[in-house]
Amino acid sequence: MAPSRSIIVAAGMLIGSLTAIALGQPGEPAAPKPDRWTIVQCGTLLAVPGKPPIEKATVVIKNDRIESVREGLDVPRFIPDDAFANIIDLRDCFVMPGFIDCHVHLTHQTSPDSRLRTVTVTEAEAAIDSVVYAKRTLDAGFTSVRDLGAMGDTIFALRDAINDGRIVGPRICAAGKSVTPTGGHGDRTNSFRPDVFDVPGPIQGVADGVDACRQAVRNQVKMGADCIKLTATGGVLSNIGAGLEQQFFEDELKAIVDTGHLLKKKVAAHAHGVQGINAALRAGVDSIEHGTYLDDESIRLFKEKGAYYVPTITAGKSVEEYSKIPGYYIAPVIRKAQSVGPLIQEAFGKAHKAGVKIAFGTDAGVFPHGDNWREFIYMAEAGMSAEQIIVSATINAADLIDWSKDVGTIEAGKYADLVAVSGGDPLKDIAALKQMHVVIKGGVMVKNTRP
Repeated sequence: MAPSRSIIVAAGMLIGSLTAIALGQPGEPAAPKPDRWTIVQCGTLLAVPGKPPIEKATVVIKNDRIESVREGLDVPRFIPDDAFANIIDLRDCFVMPGFIDCHVHLTHQTSPDSRLRTVTVTEAEAAIDSVVYAKRTLDAGFTSVRDLGAMGDTIFALRDAINDGRIVGPRICAAGKSVTPTGGHGDRTNSFRPDVFDVPGPIQGVADGVDACRQAVRNQVKMGADCIKLTATGGVLSNIGAGLEQQFFEDELKAIVDTGHLLKKKVAAHAHGVQGINAALRAGVDSIEHGTYLDDESIRLFKEKGAYYVPTITAGKSVEEYSKIPGYYIAPVIRKAQSVGPLIQEAFGKAHKAGVKIAFGTDAGVFPHGDNWREFIYMAEAGMSAEQIIVSATINAADLIDWSKDVGTIEAGKYADLVAVSGGDPLKDIAALKQMHVVIKGGVMVKNTRP
């Protein structure tokens, strides 16, 4: 029997009353949440990398942003008397801005069965894994990352969930799927039976010809991409025997870059071989990732175009190590891994010495997430000072991903992303960053393992 009109009206009135109680009466503003104040007392504060650190300083945080940076350790008097202020005592610590890794892959992590996992891991499994990897990355001191190539839509969902506070992880600048030619490094169907996958196209990031390249970029932006990733050359871990040189034609590269820039997105180019590096730089990419075989012309183009070099030394070292483990990689990958591994650190040293702009990036996912700190050590071995390394992972990295107004330094108005080590000075020994003791993101302490 259908409910009577009076019952429906009464039910509607009840629902309306409950809604009014929960949300407030129409026209009445919701009660404002009280401000959350956090006071961080620092033994040593490197507020702006590249400038001298401050001894005994206080960072005042209002909600998720920095209100002020003050000398001394006193609690400021301007905080309202009725406000609750959380005091974080880091007087035994060296405090820095949260680090930024400009090249990660949070939706996967390499393993001996990576090839099998390509056809067995579901999008749901990848999403669950990405939550674990995101937390490990944050715990290592990386409060922001740029993800350059992910499975499906998972990376966008992860980014948004972190931004909403539903998941704990770093801020993510996400590229979505890489734009690659058929059979290129980003074509995940390489060497699989034709009936295992549908033939990929621009929607999946696989594009041949100018029009398809433009469509591939536009589709990633449509899906929510913050930046664009293209594969200008072959790659180490793709099962294809075409080597590590250029794979896009120059008109295709230009179409990708121009479309990305038209849509206000920066463009990163995976590139190992020198012809591909130089072609991508001529096309106007904003960064070169890896750059293993760069030459003097590459360095000239880097400087002329103002592009950043993101070295990913840890990835090169890691694949060389794994290639020596029987059964870890298949034959085409072993050959490429053993050629790239010994050269990538040397390429970085050459670029740094020549004055190329460097932004910190590791390619985490090619090796375990959370081990991003290894890049600090390799950069130092290649001749970069500790101060320059920290600048590359803060100020330079923020500039590359267009986030300088929000992250990269500890200054008023920026997100309160801070990291700290206890018992070491990373400006004197970069190895102090191997163990991050404190991580604060948006004014909230997410890790504290001080001894």
